[in-house]
Amino acid sequence: MKRCLFLLIGLICFNLGAQVKKEIFESFKLQERRGVSYYFPEDYTDDKKYPLLVVLDAEYLFDIVVANAKFYSNYHRMPEAIIVGIDQAENDLRWEDCDFEQTTGLPTEKGAKFYEFLGTELIPYLETNYNIAPFKMFIGYDITANFGNYYLFKDKSLFNSYLSISPVLATEMESRVPSRLSDLNQEIFYNIVLEKEKTEDRQRILQMNNAIKSISKESLHYFFDEYDNADHTSIAAYGISKAFDNVFKIFRPISPKEYKTEILTSDEPVFKYMEDRYNMIEKLLGFEKPVELNDIMAIYAACLKKEDFESLKPLSEVCKKQFPDTMMGFYFEGEYYEQLGEPKKAFKTFEKAFQMEEIDFLTKDMALEKIDALKADFGY
Repeated sequence: MKRCLFLLIGLICFNLGAQVKKEIFESFKLQERRGVSYYFPEDYTDDKKYPLLVVLDAEYLFDIVVANAKFYSNYHRMPEAIIVGIDQAENDLRWEDCDFEQTTGLPTEKGAKFYEFLGTELIPYLETNYNIAPFKMFIGYDITANFGNYYLFKDKSLFNSYLSISPVLATEMESRVPSRLSDLNQEIFYNIVLEKEKTEDRQRILQMNNAIKSISKESLHYFFDEYDNADHTSIAAYGISKAFDNVFKIFRPISPKEYKTEILTSDEPVFKYMEDRYNMIEKLLGFEKPVELNDIMAIYAACLKKEDFESLKPLSEVCKKQFPDTMMGFYFEGEYYEQLGEPKKAFKTFEKAFQMEEIDFLTKDMALEKIDALKADFGY
């Protein structure tokens, strides 16, 4: 089983080549040439916007982040993303880039330059040349994980989401980060991933966790995941997929569990659940996600189950927009008029549905049955 798993990961990473580009980036801020890797979705197009994932420790983390992002986006569990990784292994550059003053906890002179390199050179370069969505995620490991926290202290955080894998915390960061997360008037996803194994910073990380957990704020989405069987090396592999689950949960298709526990139990109109969900996706990620067929069918089933026939009308309008060549929109609209007690409108609408393409479980025979039933009942 383990051999199969390693082979699968190897094959995934092997197939990344066509979409990965490596280059030497000439940095004015650093006065250095830095190795940078970029991943672009295979079907990248200027018609879409893509979240940006910024990965430090690229030699260790870049391939595994890309493999997870490809897997998750292929199964619609997260949006396709552009990923940039910065090499830091040679000559142990990671410690120079991300080092901090022991007394103040602030970045050293080199750290301040690296901070500017990411924020004022590399990311603007990508935003200028590619269609980057407003949503940006920072991913770092031990000392590089701590470095991401400095971007929280801008007037507006450069990143919307942080993945801090077993961080090596700068001075007083265990209190500074919770305080800043409490003050920020911005939607922030903050993930800490930690091994159970003892590390020098473990108690401080747990202290920080307790402080962040106590913050009651709708705009803060906080996740703390601890793994019994991971060590300080393997924790990165454990943490990345779980963080994607946490951050992009709202992007996933409606699940059977969500349907039963959230939609059917809600007192709100059924359509409002889907409307709120997709509005939140646009608000958080900065782009409009096309409504998935799975979600339409879940909402349709809930409309019938809860006898919320009013929701069929706005649902039918969504179907006409997302699946314009199919019968779905007019079929749902026909059912809406049928339940409303307007047989003439229902009859005409089912006739329109009959002339269009079948989709999913909806067939022309079903539309014809509706038409024949209305004819029999009302003599059309």
